[in-house]
Order: sequence, then C-alpha cells, then structure tokens
Amino acid sequence: MIDLPDFDADNFIEEACAFIKQKVEESNSKGVVLGLSGGIDSTVVACLAVRALGSHNVKAFVLPSSTTSDEDLYDANLIKTMLDIQVEYILLDDIYEEFLSLCDMDYLPNDNIDLARMNVKPRLRMTFLYYFASIYNSLVIGTGNKTEYYVGYFTKYGDGGVDFSPIADLYKQDVRMLAKKLGVPSSIIEKAPSAGLTSNQTDESELGLSYYYVDRIVYLYVEKCFDAEKISGELELSLNDVEHIIKLIDSSQHKRLTAPILKKNDSKN
Repeated sequence: MIDLPDFDADNFIEEACAFIKQKVEESNSKGVVLGLSGGIDSTVVACLAVRALGSHNVKAFVLPSSTTSDEDLYDANLIKTMLDIQVEYILLDDIYEEFLSLCDMDYLPNDNIDLARMNVKPRLRMTFLYYFASIYNSLVIGTGNKTEYYVGYFTKYGDGGVDFSPIADLYKQDVRMLAKKLGVPSSIIEKAPSAGLTSNQTDESELGLSYYYVDRIVYLYVEKCFDAEKISGELELSLNDVEHIIKLIDSSQHKRLTAPILKKNDSKN
C-alpha cells in the first residue's frame, strides 16, 4: 500500500510556531483569532498559536448553530480550559434564519438551494472572525488541512477566508500525528470529522471515502502526477471512487486561486 511522505511532527511544531510569529509580526498585529469548532484541525491550530504567541494573544470563537453536536461544544470547552484562552460563544441560528427569510423568493430555482444555504454558515463565521480580528488588531488564522484544501472541502470566502494557514500543507494523517504530539485529547483525535453544517453529517460520508484513501489519492494525483487508472491500481480502489475524488480536485481549482484579473493588454489579443 502506498504511504504518505515521512512527516517529522516535532520539527513541524517548531517551524509552525516560527511561521505564526512571523506573520503576526509582519502585519504589525497583536495576535490571532480563530474559529474553534471542537474538531481536530482547529484544536491543533489553537495549540500551535498558543505555543507561538502565548494564550493572551489568541482569541477563539465558538460559533455553533442548531446542527452543531453537543460533543463538539464539549470538546471546544475542553480546549478552552486546556489552553487557558479567551473563548466567546455566539449562536448563529437567529442571524442565519433572518438571512434566509430575507432571501426567500418564490421565483428562485431549487437545484442548488440546499448547498447555498449550507454555505451561509461558514460565511457568517468568517464575518464574525474578521469583525473581532479588526477590533483586536489581529489576524484570522486558518484551520484547514491539505486534504480538504485540494478536494475543495471548504467554503469559498467562508472557512477558506483567512489571513494565513499554518496546517494547509498537512494531510489529515499528518494532522492526527501532530495532534498526538501536542497532547490533544484522544476523544478529539478519534472523533469522526464533521463540518457540522447539517445534523449527523460527517466529512467522510460526504466525500464518499475515508480520509485514509482521500489523503493518498490527493498525494498521488497532485504530488506524484499519477492518472486515475494508476492510482486505482496502486490503492486497490475502484476507478469510479478515484475519479470522483479527482473530479473534486479539478473542479475546485477556482477556490485555491485568487480572483482572476483581466490585464489591459490581454483585451487587445
């Protein structure tokens, strides 16, 4: 079975802390703000930020809704206590429902309405984080990992709307290794990852494969430039499963790029 490249978690912790410090200093900011979900990714980033900047320079916000699980809320509070950081809780339901009611128009097509509604929550969270980042003269630190980044499993200008990302080059497997090194509670490491945008939702059920295989498809396709048939053979997966993940990677490229700008000279060609 294909494995991922070796990952030195101890060395990465040092590099990540230096990176966080550098970005804060370069921007003449006082610290960082982040959304704390109770999941492994945001927990790892919170741990790194506290190591780099001290707990007094890290502000976390728990931004739940009716679809957020009690387990995630419990784990977010667990991390608040463990890291001794300032955490504020803001329930999104009222503003979310008000937004949807303002957009309730009879003539709208229904084909994409469920996806559009789900993406509202991450964009509301991003708005809150940048509001408080401005007040605290801080940067919004990202919590997304490499696997999610390449398959587009994030909301454009939602959880993808950040100032910098310390773990966006780590596969999910790497994040789990890092979490163990950082002393993250096993309940968080072993919990099924979920975006919490719908009730009882999990990342792997939406992606259609476990992160074990998605990690490796991303690695072989993006870094090794293998085609779908070769990946299918190497991982002993069906071609349909591999092509599904590759389609996610290819179709989400726009999420990973800055908005294209038409240059004046281009219009003459």
